[in-house]
Amino acid sequence: MSGHEKKGTALITGASAGIGALYADRLAKGGYDLILVARNGERLQAVADTVSKASGRSVKTIVADLGDNNDVGRIEAVLRDDASITMLVNNAGVGAVAPLLQSDIGKMTDMIDLNVTALTRLTYAAVPGFVARGAGAIINISSIVAIGPEILNGVYGASKAYVLAFTQSLQHELADKGVRIQAVLPGATATEFWDIAGMPHSNLPESWVMSSSDMVDAALVGFDQGEVVTIPPLQNGDEWTTYEAARRAMSQNLSHAKPGARYLAASAKVA
Repeated sequence: MSGHEKKGTALITGASAGIGALYADRLAKGGYDLILVARNGERLQAVADTVSKASGRSVKTIVADLGDNNDVGRIEAVLRDDASITMLVNNAGVGAVAPLLQSDIGKMTDMIDLNVTALTRLTYAAVPGFVARGAGAIINISSIVAIGPEILNGVYGASKAYVLAFTQSLQHELADKGVRIQAVLPGATATEFWDIAGMPHSNLPESWVMSSSDMVDAALVGFDQGEVVTIPPLQNGDEWTTYEAARRAMSQNLSHAKPGARYLAASAKVA
């Protein structure tokens, strides 16, 4: 991304560290002013100061917990009211590695509140303005577990599958309205996500773990290339193209007045 022209303001959630902080750095250097959102005000301000000094861009911060209904409402108001905002990066999220039956249901519902509900609310707050202005972009950070739900905790996988499906639906509805949509599906990435989830990435095979800078840089290349779904660790992009083509083809065959022949034959034997 080139920083030669001003591109409006990007609002980035979960921006106090890791992937969110790197998006802040790259987008500021690429021409965006920033509004950074996170729970930890001290760390958030440190990121803002560093990014502003390196890029010369305006960087504002909002301390907010997106697991809290009232705090989500404050960010919704910013997205609705600030016409300078041209990009929303829905990065805030939490994960889990423990199997479902070993997980606390309270923590699972908290995960849904953050990964699904907050992301949806912020997107709904931003999109009407983008459509009215005929321009804007939504980047949703999903995960490879969106298409590999067996890899980690099931609720985490389901929440990221929602993010992927939601993004694809947004693309279907908004592509002709001047709004850019992208879902990013990182694999194992060297961030504190793993420590918080209970499995430090140092426990994973080194060949699996991508640096967060490589992940974000690849994701932004995918955005610049117009990808709706970007999977930085996938070595052969044709695999996704084939997968997506098969899904779309099958979706044309999912409504029919009669059950499939395999069920009719079985029911006839029972009768």
